[in-house]
Amino acid sequence: MRDKLTTLLKIVISLGLITFALARANLDEVAAQLSSARLELVAAALALYVTAIAINGLKWQVLLRAQGVQVPLTAVLRFLFVGFFFNNFLPANVGGDVMRGYGLARYTDRNADAAVSVIVDRIVGLTAYLSTAVVAAIVAVNLTGHTELRQVEWVAILALAGLTAGFSVLLSRRLRALITRAFAWRWLNPLAPLWERVSTAFNAYRFRYGALASAFGIALFGILCTTFVNWFLSQAMGGHMSLPAIFLFNPLIALVLMIPISIGGIGVSQTAYPFFFGLAGVPADHALAVSLLIYAVAVVASLPGGVLWLKGREKREEKG
Repeated sequence: MRDKLTTLLKIVISLGLITFALARANLDEVAAQLSSARLELVAAALALYVTAIAINGLKWQVLLRAQGVQVPLTAVLRFLFVGFFFNNFLPANVGGDVMRGYGLARYTDRNADAAVSVIVDRIVGLTAYLSTAVVAAIVAVNLTGHTELRQVEWVAILALAGLTAGFSVLLSRRLRALITRAFAWRWLNPLAPLWERVSTAFNAYRFRYGALASAFGIALFGILCTTFVNWFLSQAMGGHMSLPAIFLFNPLIALVLMIPISIGGIGVSQTAYPFFFGLAGVPADHALAVSLLIYAVAVVASLPGGVLWLKGREKREEKG
């Protein structure tokens, strides 16, 4: 019941935010921009978006190899696209991670390693985004004079510090040993075997700083790709967004989208784009049009994951 109420609340928030964004916009102008978008640039943005997904697959493979789990890149990409599809079409934000972790677990028969690799992959990706968000916020507040972003700056810094501290706990053998003691309590004891497997899986990343640094660098490259996705889509509709502005605000928008208050970021994105890019003088209608178009690109890019999932399901039914 609690999960259903949470999902319902997210739907209400998404509908409320998207209604608010559309109510403030000149819908005729937004529609005109979308209908006049240059298809070759939209196609380029779509190709670059798919490339960014593939780059994230490479990041995940690097982290899997650090665990000693050898999985071909083609299989990694298949699980990743399936997860990306469910991220767009399931109300729960973690749906995609569950699906790709489930696929990997079935493929490798290493459940704990699969689950931990997904968690670490998510942590590395969030760390990359939060790092760029911190830099962007500092630049925006202290160099470009957007003092109204001071709170965003502190949220980004605190979120990055909290994420780093949490990951450090998971990698520390001593701190994990302290957590293990808690599972001696009667109500937690049934979960002790599960925690032991997860703790052992995390231990594989201790001292694998090279792999973690490589994954972080790959994540930054993926962020660079999504930056140019925004630029291509803006160029397709008149080019009101400058590349420096996109470099500055893309990480901050990504930071806002990490807050799990809506379904797939719907509504949050459509309010964040006009706000942030409005600080750089970008017309609100153009920013809204870009946010709608990038959502459409994300949905189209995720469709192959649905096809792959259906094919995998058919194969499992044939075997069953």
